[in-house]
Amino acid sequence: MEADFVIVGAGSAGCAMAYRLSEAGASVLVVEHGGTDAGPFIQMPAALSYPMNMSRYDWGYSSEPEPHLNNRRLACPRGKVIGGSSSINGMVYVRGHARDFDTWAEMGADGWAYADVLPYFKRMETWHDGGHGGDPAWRGTDGPLHVSRGPRANPLFQAFVDAGRQAGYQVTDDYNGQKQEGFGPMEQTVWKGRRWSAANAYLKPALKRQNCAVIRGLAARVVIEDGRATGVEVIRGAQRQIVRARREVVLAASSINSPKLLMLSGIGPAAHLAEHGVKVIADRPGVGANLQDHLELYIQQASLQPITLYKHWNLVSKGLIGAQWLFTKTGLGASNQFESAAFIRSKAGVEYPDIQYHFLPIAVRYDGKVAAEGHGFQAHVGPMRSPSRGSVTLRSADAAEAPVIRFNYMSHDEDWEDFRTCIRLTREIFGQDAFAPFAGAEIQPGAAVQSDAELDAFIAEHAESAFHPCGTCRMGRAGDPAAVVDPKARVIGVDGLRVADSSIFPQITNGNLNAPSIMVGEKVSDLLLDRGALPPANDRPWIHPDWANAQR
Repeated sequence: MEADFVIVGAGSAGCAMAYRLSEAGASVLVVEHGGTDAGPFIQMPAALSYPMNMSRYDWGYSSEPEPHLNNRRLACPRGKVIGGSSSINGMVYVRGHARDFDTWAEMGADGWAYADVLPYFKRMETWHDGGHGGDPAWRGTDGPLHVSRGPRANPLFQAFVDAGRQAGYQVTDDYNGQKQEGFGPMEQTVWKGRRWSAANAYLKPALKRQNCAVIRGLAARVVIEDGRATGVEVIRGAQRQIVRARREVVLAASSINSPKLLMLSGIGPAAHLAEHGVKVIADRPGVGANLQDHLELYIQQASLQPITLYKHWNLVSKGLIGAQWLFTKTGLGASNQFESAAFIRSKAGVEYPDIQYHFLPIAVRYDGKVAAEGHGFQAHVGPMRSPSRGSVTLRSADAAEAPVIRFNYMSHDEDWEDFRTCIRLTREIFGQDAFAPFAGAEIQPGAAVQSDAELDAFIAEHAESAFHPCGTCRMGRAGDPAAVVDPKARVIGVDGLRVADSSIFPQITNGNLNAPSIMVGEKVSDLLLDRGALPPANDRPWIHPDWANAQR
């Protein structure tokens, strides 16, 4: 019950830190409330809709009623299992755009500009380009995290890329390389037909070492003595035990649970803590604030040809796919089916992409519910940099009780304008010649939905979270009253305590958050070991040469 480092959370960043710290010879204990990731529901890529809807693997969080979305409560899945959300997510791998990280540095996260983080993205990955192209100078070749591409055998995947080109947009061979902007193949954390989660990549190899172990239990609070974090109180059944840290405690419990745990430990907005009878140790108003997420819509089109995944949307076909995967790790079960993507700019004057697409050759919700009758396909589309901000606050001082999650989605006029643009641009893309052999009637929103008011009504009723919450323990300079951690991820006002997960993002990144979350774990590992950061890279990303004047 004692180690050099105690990490709370066996998620994306926590697993990476457990691997790197134990690799360096330090002893590590990882506190994780969830259990094993064994079984096909997690390990089979095509079964991705199941684990995020199972209480065994998911914390089951949801937002408070969102006033701008018809008072709907939106699901906020977070992984309660080894591997964390990397064990229940869609396995989409997106680093983010270079300008995201340069913006972090401009916001006070010194040492986190793109040149600083690129070496960590390269260190963490083994990239399998599948013969599609791309520049290996930008990609890693010997890291623990395998990154691959699906076979893209369905002709709809190429039709999506061709339609983007016909609509005047860029094409990119590798959106995780020098050039994010454009249409091209989507990458996934899948290797040899299995989900390659942070648990598979990092934690399981680390647990083979004598100096790394997992402790099952619910973290109740950080133990702070004389201004220094010395351990974590863990609820294990009917008992409470202290797991001691000889060097440091690191919270990697997610953008929902890390701020909750800080507040339960007396670190947060003083007035809010006092309301719940929590003794204030450090008054940090930024704890739980700055909550950000990506929303998305599914723009669905009927297919004129019976080539979509709908032909497999029955128990017999699902059973056959599952059996093939179980015995051979091949077939449709071996891909998440997100095999084409796009990153585009919504209009002239936008420096770098602010809209993301995932393309899927079936008309179905991300959680696997409500498949449209008949053959269809869809684009998941949403703006990347919403100005809306929410919060995570305590519901009570009981560690077992879920926090209050308010995203405050769509609270700015800009959000509505951006989503209307997303719908209209998607319609234009689906209307290109490349889709002429395939595209039938529009299923959703439907051709009759045209005016701003009609589009807004559709958005309010159908916008869903893309499950990318972040920002609730924002990184910044020590003098910034809104910052929770400094650029070395140290909690401001308490010694021996750091936060390392998506909660420290100053601003949400361009795309899915698993890759940058793992990168945070990689980089903070070096900070914890006091061995200095990797040397900055000098590579510069591609920016549209006429972004100030040309949309495409």
